[in-house]
Amino acid sequence: MFAGHFGVAAAVKSKAPELPLWSLLVSTQLLDIAFIPFNLAGLEYMEPIGEGGYANMMIYAFYTHSLVGALLLSLLFGFLGSKFWGKKSGVIIGAVIFSHWILDLLVHRPDIPIFPGNAGNFPLLGLGLWQSMPASILVEFLLIAIGSFLYFKYALKSSGPKHRVKGIVAGCVMTLFLFLSLGFDAFL
Repeated sequence: MFAGHFGVAAAVKSKAPELPLWSLLVSTQLLDIAFIPFNLAGLEYMEPIGEGGYANMMIYAFYTHSLVGALLLSLLFGFLGSKFWGKKSGVIIGAVIFSHWILDLLVHRPDIPIFPGNAGNFPLLGLGLWQSMPASILVEFLLIAIGSFLYFKYALKSSGPKHRVKGIVAGCVMTLFLFLSLGFDAFL
């Protein structure tokens, strides 16, 4: 669900034009960005299922993707966002960060803990949409399509023709890359 997370950023940009698009793109991927140092330290890892590939992974991100870990990262970076762009924007940044966890909950197999490090050894969460590749591709496709549609709708309303053209060109490039990313993830 890599590209689908970015679809959320595009949709939110249409409703929060005061936030830079890059801040929303980073926010949608912040849990995965935080995963990198934890993975390098050996604290979090991924295991392929069968031959691996799209949706065929167990992801053991017991710190960055735990419910409490995701909430803490959302609160921390939402607070930092409020220092740069104001309180409302900070709340939006925090919500966009947490949207990653919600989407992962839908697609992951049960590999998401409630507490960091799976403290308490509670049952792992995940609704397993990835077990149906066509359904997960459809959901991700819809996230990209809806996000792109809302972004274009916003770009067409931008003040001045120069801003409209820039917004439309950026939207076309973004949409192309998101659909290419989904295609590469799913079929290569």
